[in-house]
Amino acid sequence: MTARPIIELRNLSKSFGAVQALRGIDATIREGEFFSLLGPSGCGKTTLLRMIAGFEAPSGGSIVIDGKPMDGIPANHRPTNMVFQSYAIFPHLSVAGNVGYGLKRKKLSRAEIAAEVEAALEKVDLAGYGSRAAHELSGGQRQRVALARALVMRPKVVLLDEPLSALDKKLREQMQVELRALQQSLGITFILVTHDQEEALIMSDRIAVMFDGQIAQMASPEELYRTPRTRRVASFIGVMNFLPARMKGESPEGIEIDIPALGSARIPRDRVPEGLRPERIESIGIRPEMLTILFDEANSAEREAEGQVVANSYYGDMTYYDVRLAGQEAQVTISMRNTAGRSVARPGTTVRVGWGAESVVLFD
Repeated sequence: MTARPIIELRNLSKSFGAVQALRGIDATIREGEFFSLLGPSGCGKTTLLRMIAGFEAPSGGSIVIDGKPMDGIPANHRPTNMVFQSYAIFPHLSVAGNVGYGLKRKKLSRAEIAAEVEAALEKVDLAGYGSRAAHELSGGQRQRVALARALVMRPKVVLLDEPLSALDKKLREQMQVELRALQQSLGITFILVTHDQEEALIMSDRIAVMFDGQIAQMASPEELYRTPRTRRVASFIGVMNFLPARMKGESPEGIEIDIPALGSARIPRDRVPEGLRPERIESIGIRPEMLTILFDEANSAEREAEGQVVANSYYGDMTYYDVRLAGQEAQVTISMRNTAGRSVARPGTTVRVGWGAESVVLFD
């Protein structure tokens, strides 16, 4: 059963003078989901988050949270709480002082505040850290304190403005897993702003990809990766090879396309994007992992093409090859897992490239 909406954004727009930061945003965010706003710098994702929080007023449209219109409702009266990119930890306060800061306006007793703070710290795996000074914390611990400070207010929605961007790679990856696990255990709606595609794919139930103040596509991580709606979305999510192509024929079952660098392929009708005009196809996409180098003569694939290795990048578990396909200027990236006994193909090596029609991605 689909969860009920917790946030509804209706034809939302925002202008700063002559600059239009958001243009007609429509989205429904469900109760209990981890939702990410993903896009390059300047696309409007942080502005949108700040509008949900109540720090910016819309120029047009409306925001509804938990069934209630937010027109004129200030940030401190909304059922949301925000974790900022800088964490905004007060250096002169202890961990408990930071976490319990917002509880003071609730007129709770000291004992009640202490109990609420300790419960919040336990949720973020910082039990017993209450008396520690803020300046004694590591980056990951500061991130957890900022999260505990948001959770202690018992919001219906937690807003996260790139909260992991200041962490090193290893800690960031650890915190991605921990933050996702915490959200699932609490069942609270989390909305994350990030420009990191991998982070959004790992953590989210759904992702809204934004460009130029608009949502280009909103879908699950798997759907975004496997069936990006436009070439721009495909370029932004992961790595995509783009190859020239044209339609050869069409039938009720699907369309036949010609990819000069690879050959022909029949695309079933259910994999043709709705609204696509096949006669306008100029290129197709194919992910690096959907191509394979056939190292062994005994290996075969549904379809094959010949190419030459131009360059390789060795990552330990994987090697990425840049391969120029025979008779074409087209060059593709191919990712191959480094298995036992498999040597790395050097630049200049002639290779057989295997591929399948099911790997081809068509764009609107």
